[in-house]
Amino acid sequence: MRSTTPASAPRHRPSQQRQRRIGRGWLAVAAAALGTASVAIAVQPSDGSAAKSAPGYQQDDLRLGTDAIQALGVTGVQARVTTASGRDLVATSGVAVVGTKRPVPRDGYFRIASTGKAFMAAVILQLVDEGKLSLDDTVDRRLPGVIDGNGNDGRNITVRQLLQNTSGLHDDLPGFDTPQEYYQHRYDTYTPEQIVARAMKHHPDFRPGTGWSYSNTGYVVLGMIVEKAAGRPWQEEVESRILKPLGMNHTYLAGTTSTLRRPHADGYQVFASGERTDVTEQIVPDLGGYVSTTADVNRFFQGLLGGKLLSEARMAEMQDTVPVDKRIEAIWPGGRYGLGLVSRPLTCGGSYWSHEGGEAGYITLNGATDDGSRTVTVSMSTSVNDFDETLRQHKAASDLVDRALCDTSSNS
Repeated sequence: MRSTTPASAPRHRPSQQRQRRIGRGWLAVAAAALGTASVAIAVQPSDGSAAKSAPGYQQDDLRLGTDAIQALGVTGVQARVTTASGRDLVATSGVAVVGTKRPVPRDGYFRIASTGKAFMAAVILQLVDEGKLSLDDTVDRRLPGVIDGNGNDGRNITVRQLLQNTSGLHDDLPGFDTPQEYYQHRYDTYTPEQIVARAMKHHPDFRPGTGWSYSNTGYVVLGMIVEKAAGRPWQEEVESRILKPLGMNHTYLAGTTSTLRRPHADGYQVFASGERTDVTEQIVPDLGGYVSTTADVNRFFQGLLGGKLLSEARMAEMQDTVPVDKRIEAIWPGGRYGLGLVSRPLTCGGSYWSHEGGEAGYITLNGATDDGSRTVTVSMSTSVNDFDETLRQHKAASDLVDRALCDTSSNS
């Protein structure tokens, strides 16, 4: 990965599995088309009554978008557009389980991976509003001695830099690159201290504040800081500050539970060998462990952008963005990173806000308008170890998000 300045280039390129763990949608497309596929499409208002058609973006448009993604070889796709009136457009394409005709559930659970980083950022900013933290606090002030060694120095890294991925902390998240490694390590668990210790074996990617490099490790450190500041586990802070107030009743942290609640589509990984493996069952060792639904993810971005979680001042800081590195910009053209929130341009003008997530077997893209009045989430249940294939799927999913947000005439 290359940072935004030549002097800050990292010393090591992360493995393909680490790329998959970082929640950027790196490995997102199946290598071959699947045999049997089914498509479900519906318009569903939040009150359960029959929805009337409206001009502008319609269910056929959403269906075409999910079909285009599935045609690239993705096992299953589900997408939901939520409008200001509460009307939901919902589409699914593909199958829930390879070798069956079982349709993808319209309200299925899936791993949201790094979308959970936006939850953490919102908690941090609430604590800042309450005077329990400062964005300019150094890591060493909150966690003395935790970031130390091989040129890493917690005295020079701030909370803001951790949130913005400008800390320079090298990412070394555990993972697997072959089916054999998956079966051997899928139930492994790690403490935050163990994950941070892995990063400390590496030199920083750059001096803090001089570049940009996605770091799961940085968000693990943020979780440790939240626990110190709040006096209880960060998971409880997310639950009480984010999930419960917004009514996200179908979002939960899987923890050491390796399976997903039902209904769900199985997740598949196509490894470099071309072998497709069902990787649904695994323990995810970081913030990526959150499981949710398209309705709940939309509800989160509606609440966040709609002003239900943060003060105006903190929201402005969250949306203060910096350029991403060149390789990530290939996936997020024109993208910029704030404090746990990504800004991407719309083809119709302006921009939208999001935080996608990528985990073995599940890739999530999402987006919301500036005021959160219109949101969209796409979940895909196949990932693949091929960057070019990833770009193709990512473009198809990004096109779906763009069209759903640009055509706002069906907001009513």
